[in-house]
Amino acid sequence: MKVHRLQIAYDYSFDLYGLASPVKDYKLAWVLNKVLQLHLTRRKDICYDHTGEASMLISNFQYETEHSEVRLFRNRALGGTGFKKPFLLPDIKEYDYVLQISGAMQQLYPQELLKNLLRVPLVQYVKRFDPLTLKFKENLIF
Repeated sequence: MKVHRLQIAYDYSFDLYGLASPVKDYKLAWVLNKVLQLHLTRRKDICYDHTGEASMLISNFQYETEHSEVRLFRNRALGGTGFKKPFLLPDIKEYDYVLQISGAMQQLYPQELLKNLLRVPLVQYVKRFDPLTLKFKENLIF
């Protein structure tokens, strides 16, 4: 019998930033809205269900325009989970939040965006990541 394999090429053409911040997700979204002139709104939490394991909920904020999309995720799962690593991206578990930018807003100068993010008084540290270098990058495909 001939075996066929499905090969999918995902699109990782987005900018990814890790943010270290001890505040609640809604407060960080509110401050980012003010500083970056966005309108991040809370969306339905993202649920990861794995066979034989508990589900993992990740808080999700999104701002979408005709030409770009900005998403803010909490890196650590909400509540108690049965996962050994309850993170959206275990590769960067040192960061509390993940900011994903795609579309026209990517064309902004990354250094300028980093400076603006560091001006936020509630953000302690920011780092830009290449999504292709992350082991669990598939967790960012929705």
